[in-house]
Amino acid sequence: MGKPTGFMEYKRETPPKKDPFERSKNWQEFTLLMPESALRQQGARCMDCGVPFCQTGTSMDGSGEIGCPVYNLIPEWNDLVYRGHWKEALERLHKTNNFPEFTGRVCPAPCEGSCTVAISDDAVAIKSMEFHIVERGFQEGWIVPNPPRSRTGKKVAVVGSGPAGLAAAAQLNKAGHWVTVFEREDRIGGLLTYGIPDVKLPYHVVERRINLLKEEGIEFRTNVEIGKDVSAKQLKNDFDAVVLCTGATKPRDVNVKGRELKGIHFAMDFLTANTKSLLNSNHQDGNYISAKGKHVVVIGGGDTGADCITTSVRHGAKSITQFDINREKSNERPDNNPWPLFPIVHTVEDGHKEAAAVYGKDPRAYQVMTTKFVGDAEGHVKEIHTISVETTVHPDGSKTRVEIPGTEKVWPADLVFLAVGFTGPEEQLVRELELETDTRSNIKAEYGKYETSLEGVFAAGDNRRGQSLVVWAIHEGREAARECDKYLMGASNLP
Repeated sequence: MGKPTGFMEYKRETPPKKDPFERSKNWQEFTLLMPESALRQQGARCMDCGVPFCQTGTSMDGSGEIGCPVYNLIPEWNDLVYRGHWKEALERLHKTNNFPEFTGRVCPAPCEGSCTVAISDDAVAIKSMEFHIVERGFQEGWIVPNPPRSRTGKKVAVVGSGPAGLAAAAQLNKAGHWVTVFEREDRIGGLLTYGIPDVKLPYHVVERRINLLKEEGIEFRTNVEIGKDVSAKQLKNDFDAVVLCTGATKPRDVNVKGRELKGIHFAMDFLTANTKSLLNSNHQDGNYISAKGKHVVVIGGGDTGADCITTSVRHGAKSITQFDINREKSNERPDNNPWPLFPIVHTVEDGHKEAAAVYGKDPRAYQVMTTKFVGDAEGHVKEIHTISVETTVHPDGSKTRVEIPGTEKVWPADLVFLAVGFTGPEEQLVRELELETDTRSNIKAEYGKYETSLEGVFAAGDNRRGQSLVVWAIHEGREAARECDKYLMGASNLP
């Protein structure tokens, strides 16, 4: 490395962000770029460790993930940034990740949890380095269309244009196949476009990459739902291979008395309608679920729940509360979560910071279980009844929840968002193709192989592995493209 002692000389710095209170008044991206001198210092913090766990992308005894799923060459591009070789750093970054501008914004950075410096100090700021490298590439005009030199004549259909679908399409196009991406929504991007608030991942960032892929020869068809507008069997007949990247979009419901009341919505319905209205008319069309002036309760403690907070703050909600059924995590790793596993610790997301700035406190309430919803005379939710619970996690992963007597509470609620996860892919396409599924209703396709029970049909991303990270979707899309290429050509040069 260019600066062997850099990790001892420099402290971790991440990009500054606009004030939480001020930024909550608009939908603009709020992360600011750092000066080059500061970034070179951050690159210097990447130590010359013997085994860079940050880029391993593996698991330890099934107890958790380690490092970057796409195997980013992190030490290499950190060193290149330290030396001022930005274009070379971009080339190394693109070798393993088709869309670093996405992961540099929304990835939770498992790589940083596995950083060797993080054993005893703050991790290298890997995610922000990735973000700055790719944005520098766009600013300098280094990122340009790179269509294949020749075509194989083979046609591949990719169903779904989220991160897995886009990654698969990009790689298959690179191999010279004619690729058509089918998307049932009116815009390309899937989860990237409508599942993540525009302040976290602006659509113009997604569209910028889509335009490059179009110029490289990929055809995108929106407003086409396979199984409805085009039959799945017709798709199979018209193309030499099919890659299914439809995500795990079937939301998990809650079996609680009063669930039928008006004002209770799945989180993704809320987020999708909000972004669609924002992009179509800057919310002038009114085609979204407004939280303005309402007591909002988000049930579910994960990222989707935090995204509901981010959105509700900007609507002007009267109050926001997020229910997490689990205990508040410690700021330190628990004993069963050692380095280099992804750290299971307490975090404060941007949405939580904004809610605290606007309403005066962190919106989260822990160990809270909903017992019933209560409505008014018009059948609209007005309050939620809860009780505190103690959760025990057993060695086999199962959980037992015990109610704590005397902890009953009533919360005002005009609007409730259910963000308790997803149960798998939607079933219509799976049934039409008669695909085998696993015990969790995901499409059955072996990891590393990705071929389904139907020859020539592959599956990748959340519809195969269950709800997961954008970076895992990109990884699976790339690998499925390689296996599809092997199927079509007998061998593959794709990574």
